[in-house]
Amino acid sequence: MKKLFVLTLIAGLFTTLTSSAQDDKSKRVSPPAIAKETLASGAAVTIDYSQPSVKGRKIGADIAPYGKVWRTGANEATVFETSKDVKVEGKALAAGKYGLYTIPGEKEWTIIFNKTWKQWGTDYTEADDAIRVAVKPGKAASATEKMTFKIEKSGKVSLLWGNVVVPFTVK
Repeated sequence: MKKLFVLTLIAGLFTTLTSSAQDDKSKRVSPPAIAKETLASGAAVTIDYSQPSVKGRKIGADIAPYGKVWRTGANEATVFETSKDVKVEGKALAAGKYGLYTIPGEKEWTIIFNKTWKQWGTDYTEADDAIRVAVKPGKAASATEKMTFKIEKSGKVSLLWGNVVVPFTVK
């Protein structure tokens, strides 16, 4: 009976410690990050995401495979939020929160703004897409190990990862 009690106590303690470590997102392998900027138009734009690392993998093959919907980050869905109606690459996007997904490609990336934002990143339903825009990736000036978003006041948003930069405009 003592053994059963001790095993139960150890299992409970392990579960509690594991759970609290998972709640602290800063301790994750792919830590959280936030990019924020108030654009010249007055719209406040925020991208809340987790930063996967390249770790020697090839983007488009080993990670974020070309031609397939990718959660554009790690862990929960990356959240794109705008305080005002905006245009992304000329397409209207209403104020609100969106799950940000992409379809990577060698010559073109599709940026997807999905109406369902509060979910695990791999839970994606195309029917919930608000808009999709196609953009041309480029070669980054320098390699970025952890995926990073940058937002400029002008409305230029850049996803930097590995040797790739994926820019799109928000006005």
